[in-house]
Amino acid sequence: MIQIIKQKALDLHKKYELRFEILFFIGGFIFDALLVTEIDDLFGLAQQAVYLLIIASILHHEIIFRLQKWRPNSSFTEKMWSYRNLLLHFLLGTLLNIYSLFYIKSASLIGSLLFLALMVGLIIANELQIVKKAKVSLKVALFAICLFSYISILYPIILGFLGWTPFGLSVITTLALFYLQFWILRKKTEDHHIAIKSVLFPGLSVLIVFIIFYFCGWIPPVPLSVKEQGIYHLIEKRDGHFLLSTERVWWKLWQSGDSDFKARPDDKIYFFAQIYSPARFSDQIFIQWDHKDPVRGWQKTDRIPLQIQGGRKEGFRGYAVKANYQPGDWRVIVETSMGHEISRLSFAVTEDLSTEQRAFRVLDY
Repeated sequence: MIQIIKQKALDLHKKYELRFEILFFIGGFIFDALLVTEIDDLFGLAQQAVYLLIIASILHHEIIFRLQKWRPNSSFTEKMWSYRNLLLHFLLGTLLNIYSLFYIKSASLIGSLLFLALMVGLIIANELQIVKKAKVSLKVALFAICLFSYISILYPIILGFLGWTPFGLSVITTLALFYLQFWILRKKTEDHHIAIKSVLFPGLSVLIVFIIFYFCGWIPPVPLSVKEQGIYHLIEKRDGHFLLSTERVWWKLWQSGDSDFKARPDDKIYFFAQIYSPARFSDQIFIQWDHKDPVRGWQKTDRIPLQIQGGRKEGFRGYAVKANYQPGDWRVIVETSMGHEISRLSFAVTEDLSTEQRAFRVLDY
């Protein structure tokens, strides 16, 4: 009876393989949404590490299986091995989803558009039959993206800052892990060429792409992310609370504070940001003010440093003030000391010649 049920299950899987794979992809996405919390959550980090170990093991055994250097040694292992592609792409899809979400949270859409488009493309590609039936080296490349993303998130959380040091350590660690996998595979197969082609080459290719993207400033500065930001007429700090004064009416939810800043004489422009960073994180970011000149385009004006401290669930709160300005189009860019963009906010300044008393709403953060 059990054998009949198992055989029917196998026949059903073979008949509806594509639908099962789509179901597994949706299941992985829902699984992420339910279990993934903050970027520095210990359970989440441990879960990702286990996924990476399982993927590495499947890929290793897949290579030696195709070379006829290994076969499942029991009927149970053989049946489990027949489902390896489902498990592999479930785990890869889950991790790609997780890291894409982290990158999206930490990215200015304009500044990291190419990188984000690449990540979304990889998520879609992971579900295509052409990828699932591709050579192992392509799957190793997807694994390399997940592995480097994990490590490059881990080091800033451990060290408490961003920059060349955590990025360099991430590259070295990823390279060392791939060399270890190459060494193990070489001993098993006794073939340098296969080990280089299957493991080292795709791993190195991914690392080179990440290094180029980092130098170009296209990789979002994970684990930082701007949760809230806006332009205001006044910001006061009282008893640990930030009181933000805005003319925006309550129903204009699409605006970030006074996106249309109506300036009267002696008004100052206040930029407020609520920035998430992990516990024990301490680093300096910069608030860059740019004005759009009708002839010369965007011109940098002020670059104000802001020291942030992590650990607050709602995010570190801080602000910058602009006293000297002129009417026109403006933008504020929040960036790291390396110039990697975390977020940007555009707004317009118009001259307000009215003398009537203004009605401000006060928001409490």
